Order: sequence, then structure tokens, then C-alpha cells
Amino acid sequence: MEPVTLATDRLVLRTVGPQDTDAVYAAAQDPDIQRWTTIPSPYLPEHARAFTEQTVREGWADASMCTFGVFLPGGELTGMLALTMRSLGMAEVGYWAAKEHRGHGYLTEATVAATRWAFTHLAVDRVEWRAEVGNHASRAVAERAGFTIEGTLRSALNNKGVRRDCWVGSLLPSDLDLPSTAPYLPARAEPA
Repeated sequence: MEPVTLATDRLVLRTVGPQDTDAVYAAAQDPDIQRWTTIPSPYLPEHARAFTEQTVREGWADASMCTFGVFLPGGELTGMLALTMRSLGMAEVGYWAAKEHRGHGYLTEATVAATRWAFTHLAVDRVEWRAEVGNHASRAVAERAGFTIEGTLRSALNNKGVRRDCWVGSLLPSDLDLPSTAPYLPARAEPA
């Protein structure tokens, strides 16, 4: 699959490459990004190079992961967002925001744009969000983007070799007023 570029009113979502290595490296020095995401810690220049020069390119090429840098129109990196294909018709979204760009709604805007694109161009019918229990900033982004928080999964996330409980949520095409590619039959409520 060829990388795509998406635009919102305030942002440009595009693939990252060698020209973005320094910006990715600088942003990833934030202790909160290293704490709450699965990136290596400490995050070294070679990690940023491998990510921007190999990981992102390979993910697009084999359609396993669509990674977008989230940029202001002037080119400043505000964060990263990836849609990882998990199974037929399902993707998982992950993201982080550069410290100086938090609190502006950029990741919410980017998440809505990327999931809308996945629903309309990738035959995805469910996007899951997962974050370690306690990552309230990530959860707030997911909820503002329209995700339904479905619960807590025990020991479902491995972060740097430690199993952790995580919250899980989902976004369906119907949540964005889009059609699904497959029929959906929700469970009926159990009688009381």
C-alpha cells in the first residue's frame, strides 16, 4: 500500500521519513511518552532512525501498519498516530502527542480523520483503542474521538517486559455516521 496524506482544518497527517528523524527523537525524549507507550526507554537516536527509515515504510508496504506523523501546516510535528491491522476488518489505533502540543485537541482531530479514512478506504469495521489503566490523557482523546470504553482487560498489554492491565474501547463506522462493509448484529440486552 502506498502511504497517504490526510488533512483536517488544522493538521496534515502524513508518513514520516528520514527528514523527520530528529523531530521524532526529540519528542520521544518526553518521560510521559516513554512511560505510557511501548517505545524503547531510553529512546536513542538509532531507535528514531529505525522507526522513520524502516518501520514506518515497511508497515505501509505490507499494509500491516499505517503510521502518520501529525503535523501543523507549517511542518511542526505535534504527534504520531498509527493504525495497526489486527484481524480481518479490525485495526488498533495508537498515538502520542509531543509535550508542547498537548491540550489543543490535535490528537482527537487526527484520530477522527485517520479512523474515518480506515473505515472508508481499508474495509475496516472496528477500530480498537487500548491504553494502560491510568493513562487518563490517552483515554480522554479516545473518548473525545467517539470511542466507547468497553472495559478493562487484565494483563493484556506488555510494556517493556511487564504485563499490565489495559482499558479497551472501540469505534465503529456507525459512530461516525458511516456504513459498515459487513452487516452488524448487536447483542440484545439480557432480560432482567
